[in-house]
Amino acid sequence: MNAIAEQTLSPEAPAANSQAAEDILSINNIEVIYDHVVLVLKGVSLTVPKGGIVALLGANGAGKTTTLKAISNLLQAERGEVTKGNIIFHGEQVQALSPNELVRRGCIQVMEGRRCFGHLSIEDNLMTGAYTRKGGGAEIKRDLEMVYDYFPRLRERRASQAGYTSGGEQQMCAVGRALMSRPDMILLDEPSMGLAPQLQEEIFEIVKQLNKNEGVSFLLAEQNTNVALKYATYGYIMEAGRIVLDGDAESLRENEDVKEFYLGVGGEGRKSFRDGKHYKRRKRWLA
Repeated sequence: MNAIAEQTLSPEAPAANSQAAEDILSINNIEVIYDHVVLVLKGVSLTVPKGGIVALLGANGAGKTTTLKAISNLLQAERGEVTKGNIIFHGEQVQALSPNELVRRGCIQVMEGRRCFGHLSIEDNLMTGAYTRKGGGAEIKRDLEMVYDYFPRLRERRASQAGYTSGGEQQMCAVGRALMSRPDMILLDEPSMGLAPQLQEEIFEIVKQLNKNEGVSFLLAEQNTNVALKYATYGYIMEAGRIVLDGDAESLRENEDVKEFYLGVGGEGRKSFRDGKHYKRRKRWLA
């Protein structure tokens, strides 16, 4: 019996299809090239279950932001493109959609560095997130109050120019603005960057609440592996544009290589950082 027939008759096939149906996002062996020359991602595959929080981890330059931009279709602005593989959101391929069409379908990215409109007030920034919506003013006003309930500090600063607020308040504003689009999924790029540890915890606690109470799925790109694995249920570790390790958050936290090279915890005879690339990784990409 050939391999195709075996796959067709396998009793595990329905279960696999069922699992695919439960994933809000599926990235399948994508390749990203910049300027038609520079290969940045090769064979990247990952999934995010509906209602899940998944962490995409790795050092600066590993390819995390490029992966998020490939999903949200922002690569063309930087002369990049997905040349292989596919990206499935809500069961449909989306790599050919424009960014605003993807937002209308329920997937939005919160960019690294917060990117608020500095000359606008906090409330005006939040209202820009509802630009793609077709609902009435009462519905949008209700969602604005919801954002203020999750971020009480924004309610206090609602009339302040965003450019004169703190980094933590700007990060809250960026997440709140994304919420105003009524997303099913948020791609959150380096939410802890530049924030004090207490503010990092506050932001991630709100992410946890949004996930639990509003059913929003999250894909978090983070260098801060320790805090990300505390709140995520599953994680992928990237290195040089590839996924080199993945697993549930608890198993990654206990993995000796992850402890040593990403959490900064090592035992006797700990290697130097130069030896980081020699840890035992599983090959997670296709040739």
